[in-house]
Amino acid sequence: MRHAQGPLLTIDLTERTASTEPIDDRLASFVGGRGLNTSLAYDRIPFDADPLGPENRLYFSTGPMQYSTTSYTGRMAATGLSPLTNGLLSSNAGGFLSRNFTGAGYAAVEIVGASDDLLAVHVREVGPDGEPDVTFEEVPDLEQAEVSAVSDRFAETRDLEPEHVACVGPAGENEVRFASVMTSDTRAFGRGGLGAVLGSKGVKALTFDGDSEAEIDLDWPDEAGEVHREAATSDSIMKRQGTTSVTELANEVDALPSYYFAETSFEGVEGISGDRVEEKKYKKGTCSQCAFACKLPTRDEATGVETEGPEFETVMAFGSNAGVDDVVDVMAANELCDELGMDTISCGDVVSMFLQSEDEFGNAELVRSLVEQIAYREGVGDKLAEGVHRAHAEFGAEDWTVKGMAFSGHDGRALNGQGLAFATANRGADHMYGEFYPYEYPLVDPDDALDPQGLDGKPPKLVAKENRNAVLDSAVICKFSRGTVTDDRLAALLDADYDALQSLGARIVELERAFNNARGFDRADDTLPYADAIEGFDDALSEYYALRGWNDDGTVPGHGDGLDAGSRATADD
Repeated sequence: MRHAQGPLLTIDLTERTASTEPIDDRLASFVGGRGLNTSLAYDRIPFDADPLGPENRLYFSTGPMQYSTTSYTGRMAATGLSPLTNGLLSSNAGGFLSRNFTGAGYAAVEIVGASDDLLAVHVREVGPDGEPDVTFEEVPDLEQAEVSAVSDRFAETRDLEPEHVACVGPAGENEVRFASVMTSDTRAFGRGGLGAVLGSKGVKALTFDGDSEAEIDLDWPDEAGEVHREAATSDSIMKRQGTTSVTELANEVDALPSYYFAETSFEGVEGISGDRVEEKKYKKGTCSQCAFACKLPTRDEATGVETEGPEFETVMAFGSNAGVDDVVDVMAANELCDELGMDTISCGDVVSMFLQSEDEFGNAELVRSLVEQIAYREGVGDKLAEGVHRAHAEFGAEDWTVKGMAFSGHDGRALNGQGLAFATANRGADHMYGEFYPYEYPLVDPDDALDPQGLDGKPPKLVAKENRNAVLDSAVICKFSRGTVTDDRLAALLDADYDALQSLGARIVELERAFNNARGFDRADDTLPYADAIEGFDDALSEYYALRGWNDDGTVPGHGDGLDAGSRATADD
């Protein structure tokens, strides 16, 4: 099986040291990306660790596809213990960082300990002496700096463009529980608060640079060229509208969360539709090596707002869910979140929750004010920075989360299989973990289309999809490659049998689940605010567990034993 190459670089922030160790056997077992990170985290993060304490660890890695020139491969993975969900969380970001990361010569980087002083950590290609080239730079002048200011600083002082930089904005420094690690200025390792983890460790930025050549078989199969060619020649609407192309469809089928989840369609949808986003798009945008080019550089001449996006989930969170019907207002919120370093879905949802409590839906000026208050933990923003799960009771709102993570779009009340996917996802209510929603929209291939209502026959398909996505996140390959990177092509790209890839994905999902089980997660956490409204939900959940070989209480049998990830640590070690 083709896999990433290189050693593990461990950066100890407490001691300000860097060391390497070979991980060839682990790479052969887990490929790279999310799989590699998960196996390392399972072994090395204590089950009883505080997500914002020095005993938590943060892992960054790429996979074998980052050594190719194939489309859909401009991504990399990050993994750590989430301060939002209190469980293990993997995230991945696009942009251009992945190639610079592989250029430094490491399969993965592990961040341990914490610094009392704000640091930038610069990782360079291994020198002739074989020792890691890592510099610890104190950056007190970057305290509370916005993301673009961090990029500007290293462009000036180190001749490094934004695609060399992974950093946190004020939200990360202030430990907002859904802060993101940002790269290329506008691309986010989002959702679970890994930016807060990096901020808690006293790290403002990581930079990567080098021209290392991986010792990997670069004789890629014909399928690599086929994928790249189809990406370049595709006439997909996503090339014009990105994921916002689904906005009006979601609205039509009652799958667009609106007014803090009180409704599932939005009368103002036309003002935040894909057409409105496309009107503001002023150039193409893409990720490293990708000819699909589905990103959305947008600009509003009248107001001067310029950003990348918004994508569909941001349109949902800051648009329909907040009762805002002007795409320029959504763009402004998107721009603020990027600069301040926050996940747009979690931020938009908690803002929408507050708007509901104050009867202020549609107040775009208040939305922008709240985004800033959250990032700096000022006023009511200090409470909202804790996220929906921890703050909802104070504002008299329903807890629209799974495992502490606020819901994304593609509402499970209309798309029941996606509802089950929200419940089973180890990282919480995120649409891309199980990514079941494409099967339940009427635009999918008739051979794959499923009735959105009910759960009959869906658990086996969800298990297979979760497994496949774990492999994509390990390769690392963008999930928007769906329809182009077919099962056969994925197997060819990774030089593996597809059944073996399914087994790999199942092992990754099970390691995540076992880690979370050790922190107290079980079936009670695999639920939804509307579970009772989905016919057969409990039976489908039990079927899902049985298919995975888990206990009916949602735990892995003998969790912590025999899971092929090595030894275990505790916070007392």
